[in-house]
Amino acid sequence: MPPWLVILVAMVLVTLLLNPGKEEFGWFLRLRRPAWLTFERWIPVIWVAIYLCFYASALLAWRASGSWVLMGAYLLLLLLVQSYTLVICRSRRLANGTVVGFLGWVWGMALAGGVTTLSPPAALLLVPYLLWSPVGTFVTWRMQRLNQ
Repeated sequence: MPPWLVILVAMVLVTLLLNPGKEEFGWFLRLRRPAWLTFERWIPVIWVAIYLCFYASALLAWRASGSWVLMGAYLLLLLLVQSYTLVICRSRRLANGTVVGFLGWVWGMALAGGVTTLSPPAALLLVPYLLWSPVGTFVTWRMQRLNQ
């Protein structure tokens, strides 16, 4: 199987396996949000763009290094990113999502730093996630106050 397909299949499988169920996600959707969160309808589009950048970054990093260890680092980031909503929905605690979001951002920073010397474009493609992740974590943190 070619690397581009392995990366794509891994991303799709992780995304499908770590999605909350309909009922669990319904609970999350019923939570109160900050009044200033007027861009929520755009969040799925933002995440699609982030995942496309993430995929391109992993593919460029693979082409530059051929390292399975590096692909494991990308997989760990994907697991952290994708488990954010699942952890919130399963535990019904927004604070847990804040922790997972922060851990994902820290790991993303480390991964981007490690990839920079191998493939600067791969590192740049992680920037959208690194910019968006603190926004999502902040929104979750603010939602904690509204949903105690």
